[in-house]
Amino acid sequence: MATITQTDGSNASASPLRRAAKEPLNVPAELQARLDRSGLRRTLATRAVLDLFLSHPHGMFSHAQAQTALAARGLAVNRVTLYRLLDRLASCGVLQRHPDAAARSWRFGLAEPVPDAAAADVVPRFECDACHRQWHLSAANAPTHAVAGELLRTLAGLGHQGQRVDLSIHGTCAACVLPSPLPSPAGGRAG
Repeated sequence: MATITQTDGSNASASPLRRAAKEPLNVPAELQARLDRSGLRRTLATRAVLDLFLSHPHGMFSHAQAQTALAARGLAVNRVTLYRLLDRLASCGVLQRHPDAAARSWRFGLAEPVPDAAAADVVPRFECDACHRQWHLSAANAPTHAVAGELLRTLAGLGHQGQRVDLSIHGTCAACVLPSPLPSPAGGRAG
């Protein structure tokens, strides 16, 4: 059984936070369908994690960051429960799991609702290595699908069964790029 308490130590079942978490979340229809197909129970922890990711649609959280963010909202979710929940939400397609090579951990972000099943194969994305926000590059879908299809056909020709192609471009987003200060001449002001 999951242990969920408020950060002040009181039981979450008697708190207004529990009542608020039971209110329907504004879950996009495609993500709701994925949840329904998975049969995942809508526990307090599930609703709290969903709310966290829905309120930060471009955010990417490590397990520790998700736990800290939930604690800041007044919920202390057992760390093992959170690990399992993040994995379950990723396996049913509600969250996407991406490796963070620098931190040697996983980062989770809200999966993009894709109404067209064919478009679900590849959605190229850009991830900022500084803030870990992601942007889906939907304008690149057509050429990306052609490349992904060719890669999957190449694998099939070798006897492998490719399931999906993940394409991510890493760099620094415009918000994180700071203009480099101009060196000031000796005794003068920078221009």
